[in-house]
Amino acid sequence: MSRSKVKFLRILGNIVICATVAVVLALSVNVGGNAKVSAQGRQPLYSGKSATKVSLMINVYWGTEYIQPMLDILDKYSFKTTFFVGGSWVDGNPDMLKKIADAGHEIGNHGYYHKDHKKLDAAYNRKEISSAHDAVKDVLGIDMNLFAPPSGSFGDTALGVAEELGYRSIMWTRDTIDWRDHDSEIIYKRAVKNIKGGDLILMHPTDSTVKALENILQAVTDAGLKVAPVSEVLESDMV
Repeated sequence: MSRSKVKFLRILGNIVICATVAVVLALSVNVGGNAKVSAQGRQPLYSGKSATKVSLMINVYWGTEYIQPMLDILDKYSFKTTFFVGGSWVDGNPDMLKKIADAGHEIGNHGYYHKDHKKLDAAYNRKEISSAHDAVKDVLGIDMNLFAPPSGSFGDTALGVAEELGYRSIMWTRDTIDWRDHDSEIIYKRAVKNIKGGDLILMHPTDSTVKALENILQAVTDAGLKVAPVSEVLESDMV
């Protein structure tokens, strides 16, 4: 075989290899870009349509001692928001759940035992969501319709079961990561930097969150926005 032919085959081989790598990378990018969409195309909601409202998604399984201070600060600004509660927490703290609801805040479903819903089969997903639903209904007599998957973990099975049970699955626009970083200034910045209408801000009842909360609400106000329940923020302001 001539040198020119060998050279040609080497070049052709390199082209094929490069093309293959490019295709693999393109597919990888596409998969990563759609990682938040389930296999069946279902997806939770990461933000709302409102241009004037934001919501605080307060997820509760612990930190009961910080909830009343949070309620007091929210009441000072006349803001209502949404508390996503765990069923096991509800069973141990029915009086605090009543205080949250009596203060006019929306109650959402956060599962019963804070399980990884992506790893659960349909029956277990249904049990977790339904058990939390029943725990709240036994105390408040209401039917919730917003579900926040614990740890933000979901799959098509979890989303499908939630839908069957009459729930919209809710994620978040911005995460304060207050459960890990106990720094009120960091929590504040994560909550309000470049804040805009429709944002869903994830937080928990912690000491540092309480310390940051009033500044967060003031920043929301200064931005010409207001805090409202998730169900309101999901809807457009346009009539």
